[in-house]
Amino acid sequence: MGGSCSLGIPSGKGPNNVGCTDLMVGHTIQGTFLRLYYPCETSASPERPPWIPKKEYFNGLADFLKISRSLGDRIFSYLYGSYTVPAEWNAPFKPGNKYPLIIFSHGLGAFRSLYSAVCIEIASQGFIVAAVEHRDESASATFYYKDQSTEQQHQVSSTPEHLQEEWLYYRTLKPGEPEFPLRNQQVQQRANECIGALNLLTAINAGQSVNNVLNLHFDWSKLRDSMDLCRTAIMGHSFGGATVIQSLCRETKFKCGVALDSWMLPLDDEVYARVTQPILFINSEKFQWLANIMKMKMLDANTIQRKMITIKGTVHQSFPDFTFLTGSLIGKIFKVKGEIDPNIAIDLCNKASLAFLQRHLEIHNNFNQWDPLIDGMDANLIPGTNIHLPSANTE
Repeated sequence: MGGSCSLGIPSGKGPNNVGCTDLMVGHTIQGTFLRLYYPCETSASPERPPWIPKKEYFNGLADFLKISRSLGDRIFSYLYGSYTVPAEWNAPFKPGNKYPLIIFSHGLGAFRSLYSAVCIEIASQGFIVAAVEHRDESASATFYYKDQSTEQQHQVSSTPEHLQEEWLYYRTLKPGEPEFPLRNQQVQQRANECIGALNLLTAINAGQSVNNVLNLHFDWSKLRDSMDLCRTAIMGHSFGGATVIQSLCRETKFKCGVALDSWMLPLDDEVYARVTQPILFINSEKFQWLANIMKMKMLDANTIQRKMITIKGTVHQSFPDFTFLTGSLIGKIFKVKGEIDPNIAIDLCNKASLAFLQRHLEIHNNFNQWDPLIDGMDANLIPGTNIHLPSANTE
């Protein structure tokens, strides 16, 4: 079974209970697939979803880490198989407010459920958060459906009984294959998928009915007129950080972006000058290097707020949930734990993100109490970067 009882994904600290559900619209690989976190009503008998939604995701993680699937299944099932997400599965949506909307993009080898600590905290503070599961072969695993109906059944071909799961796993680079062309193609698709998620939720907000291929018991009509679409932002980690930049370039409906320990390689240089929205970079201390930071610095602007902070004692995997679910020894071996308490690190990340979102989405709340964090004003923060820059300020 899973790890010790002292481990677990932290619950949201905001005033709202958080529900979550999955949404797949369009059963093919071109459809939209996301996990939605939202303020919810309290359920009479709340159910928590499993952190790893299906066993095939263990296969994908094994492939990504280049270990055998049978060994990976045993390891991951033992370490993580019993964990649940601290959100109420398919809980009734909490109406009465217009909530800002955040689209979240996962990192390389991840999938929609692995950033629940970040997404749940943001949702608990009064946001709707849509964590996209990318189908560009950068996720360790994802799935869609193939139509198994015959021509005679064509008129009912998209009904669940005629659909069969089709799994799509992480694509490794071929020997000698240059990395940039693949990653650039993927980041373009990722941006399309984030914009597609925004468009889908915009339609739901307008009252359009939704056909969820997953056939879950959730009333999407309750989300009509529930989102403040003038206050929409995008967040992401690693490859998802590059996806933030690409999406901001492509879609001005995203008013600002928060990029967590971004990996900048996938981006064309021409993208940087075309981004007009504010960006907050929140970096780990151990992952970044000069060339990557210099790419971020290409986004510096005199008239648009671009901020960067670094959390001391953190590693690249201090942002996904693994850091909360892995003991100290194994966490250090697999580099999913840094020197800092993971709860302190994610708290700084979330508070700085909320302060930045309030500032640039013009939200009326008390998140501005954390404004100093945006400038790196905390004992566990570094303003700018810990990487030595040749001839410029680190901020």
